[in-house]
Amino acid sequence: MAVIASAATLIALAGCGTSGGQGTPPPGAASSSESSSSATSATQPDTITIKDFGYQGPISVSPGAKVSVKDLDAQAHTVTSDDGKSFNAAVDGGGGTAEFTAPSTPGSYPYHCTYHSNMHGTLVVK
Repeated sequence: MAVIASAATLIALAGCGTSGGQGTPPPGAASSSESSSSATSATQPDTITIKDFGYQGPISVSPGAKVSVKDLDAQAHTVTSDDGKSFNAAVDGGGGTAEFTAPSTPGSYPYHCTYHSNMHGTLVVK
């Protein structure tokens, strides 16, 4: 019974900070949850996942975006632009990761794995 009363008191007190006064942000200001989620999404790179000898996502990225590559296969792979100069990332198998910067010029950039000729994908920069 005392546990229930304590829980009810904590819930009531938790609500006090958000109903006005010091707990309310000034008009036009982002709440702490808004600002932290914006910061998180801005710092997390787009990720290409390699699984079962295939590429998964992203379909498109912004010019100059950081693109992460995660290899879930046991074998090593690459994400190498077909033109051989726009980007290249080699990644170890078994959960290895690598990162590259997407081209700054919008367009479609086909890529492949230099180790496995059957692996192909396309990165769209827009």
